[in-house]
Amino acid sequence: MHSNIHSDLPSSHSTPAVLSLQDITIQRGDFPLCERVTLTLYVGEICHLIGANGTGKTTLLMQLAGLLPLLEGKVIYQGQPTIPVAPLYVSHQLGIHPNLTVKQNLTFLLNLYGIKPTAVQIETALDWVDLSGFENMGSNQLSAGQTRRVTLARLYLMSVEQTPLWLLDEPFTALDVSMVARLQQRLQDFVHSGGSVLMTSHQPVQVANKSLNLSDYLPRYTIDDDLNDSDDDLNDSRAQDNLIHGSQFDNFHNSDTADNQGGC
Repeated sequence: MHSNIHSDLPSSHSTPAVLSLQDITIQRGDFPLCERVTLTLYVGEICHLIGANGTGKTTLLMQLAGLLPLLEGKVIYQGQPTIPVAPLYVSHQLGIHPNLTVKQNLTFLLNLYGIKPTAVQIETALDWVDLSGFENMGSNQLSAGQTRRVTLARLYLMSVEQTPLWLLDEPFTALDVSMVARLQQRLQDFVHSGGSVLMTSHQPVQVANKSLNLSDYLPRYTIDDDLNDSDDDLNDSRAQDNLIHGSQFDNFHNSDTADNQGGC
């Protein structure tokens, strides 16, 4: 049994589980990246998803968001095997349409979760991410950091009523220290109101009270298979060398014999 889930909360929970992963396989195509991943995420928890590059952190978030298939294992949302309310998924690929204005993009992102924001709400959310006055600017004129802020502005207006689970993929990327601090405060406010967060970040997540390390769930056969493959490659190489060298020896031997016979 793996013991790679660290939590700063008490082991006994009086709060309900928002998300439960049971023996999940994270795969890219037919290739498993991690196996038997297990996690229970309760109300009030912010889980920092960590692991070496290539262990499938983004892939797992996409599987939980329903964007990639789940081939093995079980996911329980709020005690149900199906998703009663779609989790919020904020990808590092942003999803901002360059031909829309900032206001249009933010409105669209909120509409996906049934929110029809007023002009005042849009202004307030954009002010929270330091984009006050950018409402009618074309999104193709924004910097990478500003574009990231547009995608995050929806967090200011979203609550547990829309969805109790946030899946955030590298939300701190391209943000300054002040914005990172504001975002971490927003995460705390969200989970204190009854939500949960599962997120990746290459930066420290000071408000995280749980962590899941995918490096501890690598397929067990990987090392043995690599060694077996190496042995097979070595044996194949030796066989090929023997064949080549044997042919070269035969050619040399035949040539030397012919020379000796010709000299007699």
